[in-house]
Amino acid sequence: MYDIVIIGSGLGGLECGVILAKSGRSVLVLERAHHPGGCMQSYKRQGLAFDTGLHYVGGLAEGQSLNKVFRYLGLMDLPWKRLDQEFEHISICGEDFTLEQGYDPFVESLSQRFPMERKALEAYVGMLQHSERMQKMPLNPMADERAFDAELLDEGAYDYLQETFQDQRLINVLSAASMKMELRKESLPLFNFVHGNSGFIESSWRLQGDGSQLVNRLVAQIQASGGKVVCDSDVEELVEEDGQIVKANCANGESYEGKVFITDIHPAQACNLVRNSRRIHKAYLRRINSLENTFGMFTLSLVLKPGLLPYFNYNQYIYSTPDIWSFYDAPEPVRGIMVSCRVPEDGSRYATQVDIMTPMPWKECELWTNTSVGHRGNAYEEMVLRKAEECLALAAQKIPRLSTMIQQQYISTPLTYRDYLNAPQGTAFGLRKDYHHSMMTFLSPMTPVRNLLMTGQNLILHGVQGVTMTSLFTCNRLLDKGQIWNIIKE
Repeated sequence: MYDIVIIGSGLGGLECGVILAKSGRSVLVLERAHHPGGCMQSYKRQGLAFDTGLHYVGGLAEGQSLNKVFRYLGLMDLPWKRLDQEFEHISICGEDFTLEQGYDPFVESLSQRFPMERKALEAYVGMLQHSERMQKMPLNPMADERAFDAELLDEGAYDYLQETFQDQRLINVLSAASMKMELRKESLPLFNFVHGNSGFIESSWRLQGDGSQLVNRLVAQIQASGGKVVCDSDVEELVEEDGQIVKANCANGESYEGKVFITDIHPAQACNLVRNSRRIHKAYLRRINSLENTFGMFTLSLVLKPGLLPYFNYNQYIYSTPDIWSFYDAPEPVRGIMVSCRVPEDGSRYATQVDIMTPMPWKECELWTNTSVGHRGNAYEEMVLRKAEECLALAAQKIPRLSTMIQQQYISTPLTYRDYLNAPQGTAFGLRKDYHHSMMTFLSPMTPVRNLLMTGQNLILHGVQGVTMTSLFTCNRLLDKGQIWNIIKE
C-alpha cells in the first residue's frame, strides 16, 4: 500500500509527487498515456521534438515568484534562456508596441507611448507587484486557496481595464500578450489576468530544448526519493469503502491500494471514477459537471529550412483587429496569433522550429466530435489547412516569406488535445473561472471524500506558475503544519 497515489502525471501531479516523496511519503504516480507529462510532454516527428503546451515561463530570477519553488523541485539548473529585455513584440492593425521585463522598465516604456496614462500604469503595476508577493502565500501554513488576492476573485479583468485606463489602444496592448489565457469579457476574473501576467513581467524564460526536460527531471526527483511513475495505467475506477478511497483499478487489470489519492485530471473525470459514492452527492456532481471549459488552441508547428530565419529571442503577437478580447469569436479568417521561436540547440543563430498559435473555440470542432485522430475526413483536413494558411498570412506581416522557409509542418487542434491528452473539449486552460460566480468556479483541492484530493490547472490558476501554486496548496493539506513553508524557506 502506498501513502500517496496520484492519478495523472501532468505538471501538478508530478510536482505533488516530488514534494510528497521528498517528505518521506511512499508515492505512486499513474499515467494513462505512454509517456508522463500531460500538456508538458513533447512529441517527436522525424527526429525532432515538439512541445504541446510549454513555450515560456515567468518569474525564475533570484528572489522572484517561482525561483525558490523551482529550485526545491530541481528545475532551476535546466538550460533556461532569458528572453530579450523587450520580451513581447505586439502588432495591432499594423501599429507596433513592445513590453519590457521588470516592473519599472515596463511602466517607463509604455509611458513613453502613452504619457497621459503613466499614473494608471503605475497603479496597475503596483497591483501586479502586490499579487507577485501574494503568490508566495501558498508557502505559508496559515494560507488557504482563497486567502490571497480575494478581492480580485470577484472583479472582472475587462471591467478593471476599462475603468483604469482611458486609452483603448493601451488596453489592447496590455491584453495582447495574454493569449496564454482565455480573454473573455463577461467572465475572466481580474485575479487570473493579474496572476497570468505578473510573473512574465518579472522575467521571462525559454528552455533550450523541449519541455520533456522538465518532465524527466520531475520524474527523476520522484524516483530518487523512492517513488514510482507508471505509464500505460489508465485508472478506470477509484473504489470507495466506508467513506474513503481504498484503491485504484486500472484498465490493464492492475489495482493499487493507497492511503491518500490525488487526481491531476479534469474534476468531472475524477468524480466519475468514484462509482456509487456515499460521499460525493448528486448536488456536488451537478455543480462539477455544469462547469464550462476554456477554449482550446490551434497550433501550427513549423520545421524550417536551415539558415533562413534568424532566431528571435522574444514572442510575437500579431492582430488584424483591435478587438483583442473577442477576436476569436469570428469563425474566419484568423485575426490574431502568437509566434514562438524554439531556442537553437546547436548554437546556431538560425531558427529551425517555430510555433504559431491561435485560440480555437470548441464550436469550431463540433462537426468532428465523434471522430478520432487520422479519421476526421476531407472537410476537417481542408479546414485545418485553410486555418494554417491564414496563420501564415498573419505571421508574414512580421516574418516576410515565412511560407517559403517551411520544410515541414504539423497541425494540432482542440480535437488533437482531447484525443491525446484526454482534455475535455481540448481545453487549453482548464475550467473557466467566472468572477460572477467565484465560489462556484474556483475549486478547493478537497473533495467530499476525505482522502481524495485534486490538483492541476482546473482548480485555481492555470499555467506553470498557477499549477505550481495549486500543487503547494494540495500538498499543504497533507503535510505537517508549516512543513512546506520551512522546506521552501530553507
